[in-house]
Amino acid sequence: MRALVTGADGFAGRHLVQLLVKDGNEVFAAAGPADPGAYHLHLDITDAESIAQCIERSHPDTIFHLAGQAFVPASIARPLETYEVNAMGTFRLLEAVQDYTGRTKDAPKIVLASSASVYGRVAEAVNPLREDYPISPVDPYGASKAAAEVACLAAWRSYGVKAVIARSFNHIGPVQDARFVVPAFAAQLARIKAGIDPPVMLVGNLDAERDFLDVRDVVRGYVTLADSGAPGEIYNVCSGTPVSIKEILRSLIQVAHVAVEIREDPAKMRPAEVRQFYGDSTKLRQIGWTPTFTLQQSLNEIFEDAMSRAQQQAGVT
Repeated sequence: MRALVTGADGFAGRHLVQLLVKDGNEVFAAAGPADPGAYHLHLDITDAESIAQCIERSHPDTIFHLAGQAFVPASIARPLETYEVNAMGTFRLLEAVQDYTGRTKDAPKIVLASSASVYGRVAEAVNPLREDYPISPVDPYGASKAAAEVACLAAWRSYGVKAVIARSFNHIGPVQDARFVVPAFAAQLARIKAGIDPPVMLVGNLDAERDFLDVRDVVRGYVTLADSGAPGEIYNVCSGTPVSIKEILRSLIQVAHVAVEIREDPAKMRPAEVRQFYGDSTKLRQIGWTPTFTLQQSLNEIFEDAMSRAQQQAGVT
């Protein structure tokens, strides 16, 4: 495979580049530091010429489109920026692919990394969510991803652009941004264990149940879609199992081996939050994908990563 990865400097992007390189593919990592086994390309997803240059330089047979703004609170604070990156960035990419295909007769396959946020708030009875469930996003992040999905489907139907949609649920793993709930818990516990912070954890709603999947299984799902996914189709990338935030925290506390006091923080509470939200991964499994990491494996590695950072901060070698 000759692959172009946009958003190669992001959480999933870095893991995807590592996997592709390990499997012997020729990889062009667009934006951010390149993996030693990949070629590095500069990319500004808000600039059409920058996107076109990346495609011209890489001549990809597959484009993994991961570039985007992925933090929901940031999308609420800066909605126009989120639409510009997530929606308009995808429109520009599709236009560049159409132009490239028209001139070269080479038609790269696009795997769009979308999000389960497009489903919006759902009744508990409809779980597990299937790909044919109507989308109804409730925030700029989900809306921007829904727009990107619609654009890809329209490009396939109207122009034959080979676009496949990976609709990912919560993914977790080493080096994830601590703004997200699981690495945030791990970071707090690591700082407590390292003696940096007092043994008190401020938390939001612990009763919510979500679908967590290791990022390395997520990116293997993307590769499976590149190999076997049907253009114009949507595939949930998820574990298919709901896990409560309370259970995640309990498991991390056990891993950390620390005694802590749990306090609710009103600033972290979301009053209209859906209690349970998880997906059905049958469609992806039918084309050869299965997850390989257990939740406990993921949590162990997430805490190890957080502990290493806390020890560095505390000056422990």
